[in-house]
Order: sequence, then structure tokens, then C-alpha cells
Amino acid sequence: MSQLIGVDVGGTALKLGRFSSDGELLADLTCPTPQPAMPGGVVTAIVDAVAALDPEGLARRVGIGLPGPMDAASRVARVCINLPGWQQVPLAEWLEPQLQRRVTLANDGNCALMGEAWRGAAVGYDNVLLLTLGTGVGGGVLLNGQLFSGHGGAAAEPGLISVDPEGPPCNSGNRGSLEQHCSIAGLRRLMDRAPQTLDELARAGDPQALAAWREYGRWLGIGLSSLIYVLTPQLVLIGGGLSAASDHFLPRALAEVEQRVQAESRRGLMIRRAQLGNGAGRLGAARLALERLRD
Repeated sequence: MSQLIGVDVGGTALKLGRFSSDGELLADLTCPTPQPAMPGGVVTAIVDAVAALDPEGLARRVGIGLPGPMDAASRVARVCINLPGWQQVPLAEWLEPQLQRRVTLANDGNCALMGEAWRGAAVGYDNVLLLTLGTGVGGGVLLNGQLFSGHGGAAAEPGLISVDPEGPPCNSGNRGSLEQHCSIAGLRRLMDRAPQTLDELARAGDPQALAAWREYGRWLGIGLSSLIYVLTPQLVLIGGGLSAASDHFLPRALAEVEQRVQAESRRGLMIRRAQLGNGAGRLGAARLALERLRD
């Protein structure tokens, strides 16, 4: 049975998994992302990590998720706005001769969605919106059972829609983006504590922490409302590191959606936490390698 490797490139860590062709995790590895996370250093780190994960070369196909849009052929990272030096990087071309394996690239939010659709909370759903809440706000869209990548491969970037035109500037060039309000940095503007600390304070009943999470949920609900009007999905999944605290903010986000979105546009809609946690991205990257890199 053929094997696959999925790689999730984050700002602080590279998360890798070696999988069977039916998605069973056979081995995994996490290592620090080089700092600064320039393309050359990341390439070296990926090569070393793949060699450690699969020294016998059992996996011949590699999928790599990155925080930004790819080209239509899924071989060039067009831009990763929160990583330095990532503009038009031909990552697949650089990696293939060093790995001696075929490589495909994808947006990390799309990878997370594909992982959830393969073996997670989106199994059996054809129209799904996923948001990943963490250092940034990414996501992906499944329409009629197909990953939506748009003209030229750059869709979807739900975290970059504007929810406040006069809000904080975003690395994308926008202002007041959903990412600026619902990333870790956006949360810290509401109360300057690490997310885990803020979670613990809220669970202990701290009124300031609870208020911060509710305001965070309000902004999330505002952003979701616009996205739901455009996509009318069956299912919205909330993933990423901040989803661990969803008990504190999801009720307010749901209330915001109910207030802002007419009943017909949210008929049958479910909004819930994603299932696979930090493993979704590497699993989905492997799934895309399976689909795209046919033997």
C-alpha cells in the first residue's frame, strides 16, 4: 500500500505526518520552524524532517500546506503574508530534487478543511466553510464536494475580509480584517493575556476575561455573517489553536449570526468546533497529494 507525507508549515512549527493511503497516521514529527522563517531555511528544515520521518523512502508523494495562496498548478507559493521573504517561491521545484519525491502545495486552511472532510467533522458534507483561528485567521471552502480555489488558485482567504473599514491595518493591505480581530493578536487587544491564560481565567469566572471572549465572539459572528450570505454552507467549522476556548466565544458568535443572517440563508446550518485539532493540516496535505499526484 502506498504511503503519503503531509507537512503543515506554521510560523513556529513544522508538523509532519506519514500516512497510509486511507489516512491512517503511521508516524509523526514536529520540529521548530527556522527563525526568521525565510524560504531557504524552511526548505532545509523540511528536507531534514522528511528524511527523519521516512528514512526508508516509503512515501513517494508529499503535500505541503502553507499560510497563503498558491499558483493554479499548486507548485509556487505566491505570498505568505505572515512569513518573511515569501513572494513567488517555487517551493515544489526546489524540494523535489532534494526529497526525491513528488510535491504539491496548498493553502494551509484548505489542507485543514480537506483533513476534516477526509476523517474529521466534515465527513459526509458537501458545502463547508472552515475558519482556522490562531496566529492568523485562515480557512477553506468546500462547494458541492469540491475544494474551492477560485480563479488562479488564490481563493479562499476568509480571514482577510473587512469587518471594520477603519480598524487595525492588516499585512494584506486591508484594514480591520477578520484576522485583525480574531487572531491571537486581535484577542490580546481585548485583554493582554496569552490565550491559554485567558481561557483559564474565563473558566474561573473572571468577568474581564469572559467579557473579552464575548467581544471576540461578536467580531467572529460579524465576519461569519458575511461569509454565510455568500456561501450558504451546510456546516461551519471553527478550528485552529483558539478553537480550544470555543465554549467562551462561540455562543456570542452564534447569537450574532442569528441576528444578522436572515433565516433562509442559514436554514439547516450547523456551526461547531473542528474535530482533528492541529493534525488536520498535515492530514489534508497528504490527502491532496493522494488526489493530485497520481502514480
